[in-house]
Amino acid sequence: MKLVNRIFKAREISSLAFLIAMFLIVGAVNPAFLQTKNLFLTFNGSVVYILMAVGIAFVILSGEIDVSIGATLGLSAAVSATLLRNGSSWGIAIAAAVAVGVIIGVINGIGVTVFKVPSIIMTLGVNGVVRGSIYVYTNGKWVENVPFDFKSLSQATFMGTLTYFLLGVIVLTAVVHLILSKTKRGKYFAAVGDNVSGATLIGIPVEGTKVAAYITSGIFAALAGLMYVSRVGFVTPTAGNGYEMKAIAACVLGGISLTGGVGTVIGAAIGSVIMSSISRVLVFLQFSSDYDNTITGILLIVIVVADSLIQRRLAEKARRKRLSARTLEEVGGGSNE
Repeated sequence: MKLVNRIFKAREISSLAFLIAMFLIVGAVNPAFLQTKNLFLTFNGSVVYILMAVGIAFVILSGEIDVSIGATLGLSAAVSATLLRNGSSWGIAIAAAVAVGVIIGVINGIGVTVFKVPSIIMTLGVNGVVRGSIYVYTNGKWVENVPFDFKSLSQATFMGTLTYFLLGVIVLTAVVHLILSKTKRGKYFAAVGDNVSGATLIGIPVEGTKVAAYITSGIFAALAGLMYVSRVGFVTPTAGNGYEMKAIAACVLGGISLTGGVGTVIGAAIGSVIMSSISRVLVFLQFSSDYDNTITGILLIVIVVADSLIQRRLAEKARRKRLSARTLEEVGGGSNE
């Protein structure tokens, strides 16, 4: 019974229920949406968003934000695609992409922790610098002619339907979830986001944890960039533009609080499937995909407002409980006298 209660109290359950309800409603309007082939195409198309959401979850859990991940994806994709096109090995291209993610993550982390720049300002500035760097690096041109064997990676399937990319992302998400929920250092991120002062008092390296969160976010964005290259087959100077908003919305939709300290990467992954499905849902409902960004923005606003109200209600409930406990203690102390 306790296990059942814990399951239904989990914040990501509401996200899963929303996903299922959305699929069923769209399926009722257009039964073709619920065909097995289309469902797998929908899930396989969410791998880039899942990677980005899982990465930025580290930052949000620690109480900060990172709006540079879309640009990080774009630069990582451009660098790796150029190297692959020019004949470099896969190992060198992957290492270069990850290095880009690490460098951007370190810059963000140092700016936020050492120089005390508000995370939204720091990462917004880095986003502009990195986005400009993409144009300089590519001379404003598309990076094309990526080797076919690398592009074919995204099409390789397990048992004919599930791509190896999606399978790998599922396994990676599960491993990250276990690290964040079961290991001592993994719990640091949520502890820092929940109460910075308390985390400092018990010896958690707050600044180091936040820097690690930004580095992790950068690495995951870089990996998403590699998957982007394989899936799309070319890179434009605007690659990844707007992806940060969908990743943040996916995290919040999946139950991760923007104030930090609450949520799981499982929820972020479920939210990513929802966000990546919107454009496909619109097609099956016979709406223009031009509404994609509008719906994403509306969802983000509604979710953030709802999360804020929930957090305020929980804080008020906790305050009343503390006051009630104090009152009972005082009454008890007075009766003993």
